[in-house]
Amino acid sequence: MNIENLKFELSTGGYQRIVTREVNIGGVPLGGNNPIRVQSMTNTDTLDTEATIAQCIRMIEAGCEYVRITAPGIREAENLKLIRKGLHQRGYHTPLIADVHFNPKVAELAAQYVEKVRINPGNYTDRKTGKLEFTESEYQAEIDKIRKRLHPLIAICKTNGTAMRIGSNHGSLSERIMSRYGDTPMGMAIAAMEFINICEDLSFHDLVISMKASNPRVMIEATRLIVALMQANGECYPLHLGVTEAGDAAEGRIKSATGICSLLEDGVGDTIRVSLTEDPEKEIPAALQMTGRYNNRLHSTAAEKAIPCLDPFTFHRRSSRVSGSIGGHNLPVVISSFPEKLDAPVQPDFVETDSPEEHLPLFNKFVTLVQPALPTEEMSASLAGRSTVLIAQANGDDAPKWYRAVFSTLATLNQDIPVILKKHYTTSNPEEFLIQSAADTGTLLADGLGDGIWLEADAPDIRAILVETAFSILQATRSRVSRTEFISCPSCGRTQYNILEALAKVKEATRHLKGLKIAVMGCIVNGPGEMADADYGYVGAGRGKVTLYRGKEPVIRNIDQEEAVQMLIRLIQKDGRWIEARA
Repeated sequence: MNIENLKFELSTGGYQRIVTREVNIGGVPLGGNNPIRVQSMTNTDTLDTEATIAQCIRMIEAGCEYVRITAPGIREAENLKLIRKGLHQRGYHTPLIADVHFNPKVAELAAQYVEKVRINPGNYTDRKTGKLEFTESEYQAEIDKIRKRLHPLIAICKTNGTAMRIGSNHGSLSERIMSRYGDTPMGMAIAAMEFINICEDLSFHDLVISMKASNPRVMIEATRLIVALMQANGECYPLHLGVTEAGDAAEGRIKSATGICSLLEDGVGDTIRVSLTEDPEKEIPAALQMTGRYNNRLHSTAAEKAIPCLDPFTFHRRSSRVSGSIGGHNLPVVISSFPEKLDAPVQPDFVETDSPEEHLPLFNKFVTLVQPALPTEEMSASLAGRSTVLIAQANGDDAPKWYRAVFSTLATLNQDIPVILKKHYTTSNPEEFLIQSAADTGTLLADGLGDGIWLEADAPDIRAILVETAFSILQATRSRVSRTEFISCPSCGRTQYNILEALAKVKEATRHLKGLKIAVMGCIVNGPGEMADADYGYVGAGRGKVTLYRGKEPVIRNIDQEEAVQMLIRLIQKDGRWIEARA
């Protein structure tokens, strides 16, 4: 597989989706010129037919266009037939997707009853053995083994008109892939590409592809890589986008919007799922906010592409000069326009005031550039001063494209001036603001572009969360860590404890531990693998039972959920990583 000279260009203006193959999924086509579809996943017990049907209906009525249901075993896969029948009897014909891990036989059964089946390449191979090296013949033998295991599923999908989603997840790659590529975005893309090649060899093309990670930067890079690989291979299949285990509330929405909208800005993405640790029907409004930004741009004119200072496959922060405490080696800053003391867990670095002695800040000179203007040769002299900072003030729905054009122009002019991303919002809807601001600025910061954020708003309720939102965007893009990062799955029928309650308790006890990453996961499937780079894990181990992890290693097994949070605290204390919360 040739991975040299891969190309992926980021648009600096206009909008054009990449061309993907159209795949029919139960009469709701995906890819091609179709709208970006919205989907979600049930979290009921799949064996509880009536509860699952009722939740499917709530999701569909909220706007869900595909409904995914877990099938962890044969009994659950068999029950998909009754769930589908019950939905049809009630007049609901939304396509169903079976989510399958580990067992090929389950996938083969489920594929007879649903419109699409999702498999994970990392789970479709032999269990972990500790093998670290593979000869070329051993490597190829594993691929041949996968081909034999996949062939029956492909035959069933062909017979039943069932589509297949090939979903690579960060942290769940096979030993064979890990031995050659590591737990990397490239490893994720290669794992999926191997399955694509097998499907194509067997003349099966009803495929959907996804690259998921709890780290938006990993998810973005892996998705760009798989697009480049597919395009080099001659056929680009529809892309499913999502930041897995994004969390809940504002943090989950910001992290999801950062990852998903970064790719939608690239013209990549045919269906999305916002993975929140909340009731699944609450994911749909957030997802519709994201797709709404792009579905009405389907026929926009494409424009010049490429950003000279950016490698789309590898994160590098743009090199800028130091201006006071902004730019260069400094962490991105947060600026506020409101001089009153803010009741927020984090405070802005700078506040704009009318007082000359408190001017923002005394040691910097600010030059403001307002959309749609771009830097020019004539402006170069005013940008050249060592103390100068550029305020890039966007004012449109296409803010990310304009920001990208600003950075592209600065690179062409050989200007390394620090840039603050500024945007004013008129919405009074908090969810809309969270998604808009993360999509506008997070898409840049996820690519290492930007030395700070400056958010403004009209509505008092939005003003109250401006600073906290800015810090959350920096946290989501791993640009600046100001608090604990929580990684939590949305739960599904595999979860056998109250994950929403558990997440709330873990957050309450540990959210002051700046720099730690703590995962709250529903089950072993989404546990040690998909929490990937978490420092500690709180993972469901059975009905009302939890296993605690340090990294990917289980250290305290099968404890009662009621005791688990205190045991987690003691584990962090034992490791010397606990600090007392300030009163």
